[in-house]
Amino acid sequence: MATTARRGRSTSRSDELHRLRRGLESLLGIPATEGNRVDVLRNGDEVFPAMLEAIRSAHSTIDLLAFQLGTGDIVQEFADALSEQARAGVRVRVLLDAVGSRWLARAQVASMRAAGVDLEYFRPVSSLRVWEHDNRTHRKVLVVDSSVGFAGGVNTSKEWTGDAQDPDHWRDTHLRVRGPAVDGLVAAFSTDWADANRPICELDAEFPPDQEQVGDSVVQVVRGSDGSGWSDIANVLAALLTVAKRRVRITSAYFAPDETFVNLLVDAGRRGVDVEVLLPGTNADQRFVQLAAEAQFSKLLDAGVRVWSYQPTMIHAKIVLVDDLVACVGSANFDRRSMKLNHEIEVVVLDPAVVAVLDGHFDEDVEQAVPIDPERWARRALPQRVAELVVRPLRGRL
Repeated sequence: MATTARRGRSTSRSDELHRLRRGLESLLGIPATEGNRVDVLRNGDEVFPAMLEAIRSAHSTIDLLAFQLGTGDIVQEFADALSEQARAGVRVRVLLDAVGSRWLARAQVASMRAAGVDLEYFRPVSSLRVWEHDNRTHRKVLVVDSSVGFAGGVNTSKEWTGDAQDPDHWRDTHLRVRGPAVDGLVAAFSTDWADANRPICELDAEFPPDQEQVGDSVVQVVRGSDGSGWSDIANVLAALLTVAKRRVRITSAYFAPDETFVNLLVDAGRRGVDVEVLLPGTNADQRFVQLAAEAQFSKLLDAGVRVWSYQPTMIHAKIVLVDDLVACVGSANFDRRSMKLNHEIEVVVLDPAVVAVLDGHFDEDVEQAVPIDPERWARRALPQRVAELVVRPLRGRL
């Protein structure tokens, strides 16, 4: 009897995963790939050593796409590792957003270029294409030898070092991916490289004939670009909220959803889905954006959505977990900038084992968070209400 019950649950889970996979493939028009291995990396103490190990182990190619290559010793460590590999004959390309990486020291740029690193800036603000200055690449992607890739929310700067132990060290999540899904990360780099007017590489010289299947994860890689219409990033986030039946858990650094996404969250809560949203608290780095989130709390709380305020440090992760079966981790926030203005990247993983790891991290984060109590929020002070009203009309511009 016990064996039969287990088989029944397994079949049910398999059927549910297939339903979710087909739903996401149909809504997005992006086929998922099988045979991937996905490792969850939490905070700089896990993310940076893994990335540096991959860079130092490279045999032929390294592609690094970064919104922010910033400040601190960790930047020099990356610059040294990239330069060393370039001098050893590895083809190294680095693409940096011109706004996000504006604080990178010129001496570090010059040193990498002198070592043979092909370093380019994405849409320099000095360009005459002024209409593009608000459209940035917010992607964080590293691909080594076209066989291992990294993506998530982590920027390479001193704030992301450590283990989120204090306000100077931020909380974030990255994924390491091996297998066929790495091709999607290669595409995320190459499309932005082409946007920077750099030539696409020679196919026969750059890529393996096949991507080896190395694990059990089914993965979609979703790229979002700037535009006036409904983006693939908006599509994947909306699809996840729509297909959810039991539970949705969201971690978002910058949460300023428009009316469409507020309604999707409200609809999920009202149809009985357990919806939790974990947001930055007292250490939020952008109070204006935080106010935009707070302006939506009443509507969300009334629908049964639970909202948490993370306390120890800035939480910068961008994660959506659905029904214990699907995880979406990447660079996109629940705001207009991610939906319409920026180039973003999301890795959708259909694997209960990976989701279980991220669920455990969510549980641990919630233990260090304060719940927004609906009754207390309804009695919030007048200055807070006024600030929300001031921000509300500008929410669509964030």
